[in-house]
Amino acid sequence: MTRREAILVLEDGRTFRGDAYGSVGETFGEAVFTTGMTGYQETLTDPSYHRQVVVQTAPHIGNTGVNGEDDESGRIWVAGYVVRDPARTASNWRSTGSLEDRLATEGVVGISGIDTRALTRHLRERGAMRVGVSSVESDPVALRERVLHSPPMLGADLSAEVTTPQPYVVSADGSHRFTVAALDLGIKRNVPRRLAARGVMTHIMPASSTLDELLAVSPDAVFLSPGPGDPATADHAVALAREVMQRRIPLFGICFGSQILGRALGFGTYKLGYGHRGINQPVLDRATGKVEVTSHNHGFAVDAPLDGVVSTDFGGVEVSHLCLNDNVVEGLRALEVPAFTVQYHPEAAAGPHDADYLFDRFLELVEGVPAHA
Repeated sequence: MTRREAILVLEDGRTFRGDAYGSVGETFGEAVFTTGMTGYQETLTDPSYHRQVVVQTAPHIGNTGVNGEDDESGRIWVAGYVVRDPARTASNWRSTGSLEDRLATEGVVGISGIDTRALTRHLRERGAMRVGVSSVESDPVALRERVLHSPPMLGADLSAEVTTPQPYVVSADGSHRFTVAALDLGIKRNVPRRLAARGVMTHIMPASSTLDELLAVSPDAVFLSPGPGDPATADHAVALAREVMQRRIPLFGICFGSQILGRALGFGTYKLGYGHRGINQPVLDRATGKVEVTSHNHGFAVDAPLDGVVSTDFGGVEVSHLCLNDNVVEGLRALEVPAFTVQYHPEAAAGPHDADYLFDRFLELVEGVPAHA
């Protein structure tokens, strides 16, 4: 198969030449890398990757093809895709098509055949940055000019671009135990699936929902979903989280939702150098002393003291989980209101599943709070 030439140009001018992969065209976004060896379909369809060009550090991608069951949303969200060695043939009993055909069908511009190890090392040393990928432009200087005019991730308010336009419901499997109102900031399908397996009916609500709209479904608890963008822009979600805590409704936030709740508790957020993305991140659960292997996808983090109890408008708060690679805050626990967060992904569909128990911890929190409706 003869491939069209393509180039990748970072905002600092570093250039890689390779072959077109997926759709022919041009795309821009934030260059990030993920270390996951599996789960590329879940990565591509995760709304948290909206406006990001994803570099796969695993060299061989596409070998299991794609199927109609593993998507985390209704479409591919990545702005672009970068792989070293795309599979020539998909081989898996669940496969219904090839990854490249899926990328081409959805208009996702990619590049293959480049040194993704060198690119990853560059991003680790220089930090995540804007990038352009093009199979219609051969001049790196001209492409870089367009890169420099593309929007940065810092200050990006993206929840409205990925949220559901209308509320919908995912019913409980078997007998109904609780009802959860989930604020969709970029939710993945496996969140309501994990809750449904525990007897929870989940109402997925648009990011613009008000407290009255959440309360209208008579929730036993509220969930703040993962999602893309800079949490410093999400003022509506932060104000909503504060209202929920003022009513002492149990509240659980994951990833972007963790950053929102962190802001609601009075902490700041900041952009990481190159973020955490992959399925092999070690996190310490301080409550149990257990080290979990976890799935991550975040470029921002909560700025909170790692030790001791911090006094906030809602009482004492402590850091409950810690990344052992770099001491980034990976979870918060409020001591006087029913609220907690984790920065990573217990719902990881491709695994690992060390943190799946956090959904049980969420329901234990709900069981311990008197009915508030």
